[in-house]
Amino acid sequence: MTSMKRLFYLLTMLWGMSVSAQSPTDDYVLIATNLGNIKVRLYNDTPFHRDRFLQLVEKKHFDGTLFYRVVKNFVIQGGSSDSRNAAPGQHIGYGTDAEIISSEFVKTRFHKKGALCAPRQPEAINHFKMSDVSQFYIVKGRKYTTQELDLMEKARNNPIMIDLKRKHYLPYKEELDQLKASDPAEFNKRLRAIKQQIDFDYSVSRKLEFTPEQRHAYTTVGGCPDLDGDYTVFGEVVEGLDVVDKIAVLQTDKNDRPLKDVKITMSVVAK
Repeated sequence: MTSMKRLFYLLTMLWGMSVSAQSPTDDYVLIATNLGNIKVRLYNDTPFHRDRFLQLVEKKHFDGTLFYRVVKNFVIQGGSSDSRNAAPGQHIGYGTDAEIISSEFVKTRFHKKGALCAPRQPEAINHFKMSDVSQFYIVKGRKYTTQELDLMEKARNNPIMIDLKRKHYLPYKEELDQLKASDPAEFNKRLRAIKQQIDFDYSVSRKLEFTPEQRHAYTTVGGCPDLDGDYTVFGEVVEGLDVVDKIAVLQTDKNDRPLKDVKITMSVVAK
């Protein structure tokens, strides 16, 4: 990477701008484990995560670490520096070698089964949802019905609409009730203006709306739709989903660490 390109990426990260830089070819990484190999493709429309992840792979940052967190029908997580040479039963945290970068939320990249994603610290201490690419997780998830996806949308979106109505309508309700009796035309005019404001605020709010592509993936291969928009998805498994399945069903301790260590070695590979 040239010094000018590094500077551009740095400035973009600092200002939270969107980057659309494209690598001429796709990049692939092999995650070798004692239970088999997983091959992932890194997305070009998440360039910060792609480039930093590749740098960490080339520095052998992940070698010797573990898949240290396995949650049934959810994710398998690995790469924490705390997991390297960890004693049996030792609790493993985020690690001492965190690599924090700006999130890159891309609507077309979502948490389908096999998605490669960046974890992060909770919003209480990480207000801007910055990613930690010193580790990663791969989605296992489960299949959802159309009805379940509909309910998830309603659970997220109905409170948004209720809050907007409270904000834009309730403070003027008494005045509008009086206007309705004294000047129906003005009442209707004011009501239309309030509705337009509510509709506009709702259109730009962080609501949940699954695309046809998301609905197809979540109802056929499965995933974790409730994570969309909260964590960066920067790649996907192209070979070795059966290995993901093997790791996902391992017996774990109270901290979700597999009782059988699954060690990681990574390398950049050709397609």
